[in-house]
Amino acid sequence: MPAYLPKDSTILIIDDDVNLIRMLSHILKDFGQILFAVNGDQGLQSAREHKPDLILLDVGMLPMDGYEVCRRLKNDDATSKSAIIFVTANTGMETEIACLNAGAVDFITKPLNPPVVQARVRTHLRLKHDSAELQRLAQHDALTGLYNRRFFDKALEAEYSRLQRHQLPLGIALVDIDCFKKYNDHYGHLAGDSALKAVAHAIEAATKRPGEFVARYGGEEFVVVLPQIDEQTLKQYGQMICEEIRALKIPHSTSEIDQHITISIGLTHVIPTIDSSPQVLVDQADQALYRAKTLGRDRYEIFSPQDHSKSP
Repeated sequence: MPAYLPKDSTILIIDDDVNLIRMLSHILKDFGQILFAVNGDQGLQSAREHKPDLILLDVGMLPMDGYEVCRRLKNDDATSKSAIIFVTANTGMETEIACLNAGAVDFITKPLNPPVVQARVRTHLRLKHDSAELQRLAQHDALTGLYNRRFFDKALEAEYSRLQRHQLPLGIALVDIDCFKKYNDHYGHLAGDSALKAVAHAIEAATKRPGEFVARYGGEEFVVVLPQIDEQTLKQYGQMICEEIRALKIPHSTSEIDQHITISIGLTHVIPTIDSSPQVLVDQADQALYRAKTLGRDRYEIFSPQDHSKSP
């Protein structure tokens, strides 16, 4: 495989001409995993299952032509991000415009010219992976590798709406490293960054239920989204995370709590309603976190109506 292409590239060829599939497969054999389908319905099914990076799509198939297949691929959330290159025997301007209007990024003409096929496929695979990497970077915190605050805000809103429709509970855990300013002042910011990464990875490794995810909320704070969780499981989660961070045994000689790094956690869970909002959930977790701190830190607390909104 060419060194400048990702090793996990997947290419789907949709064409009713088996000989053309063989030819394209041979031309692109070093570009990644090659899949194929011999009609539009098979192609749509394969694309939904494998979510290929790139699709080479014949225009003149029957009974469903390539334009219709392309439109369906682009209108389906599961396949809309796949780059599509049309393969066609027509070279006129009208065909080119029709291909692009249908949602393709490029087109290749028959008879196939192997160097041209390779060049165009290489270009669009690189663009696809560069775009995916930019999107990943935009969603993740540079230091810890966790999701960032922007992603959390959007994902929480979507999860809140989903569970509101199904009337299922949604939980939040807001995690704060105890006495972290003193840690940075004493050990330095490089050690502080290392501690943040260790705590982040420990929280992420312990957060395993379907749909759960961890984000860096800001500074030394992390937030965990916990869908479909009951109060008992929420308490168990809070206790487990506290124990996991203690088990890291990261020295913290200037802590007021312990000789090692500890955390405080604010927990809450609700069944989302149309009269409330995701921000209310976050505010409740923040109030519970404040109570955990005022009660001595190195612990978790669950929100109750008696909590107040003042932050330490």
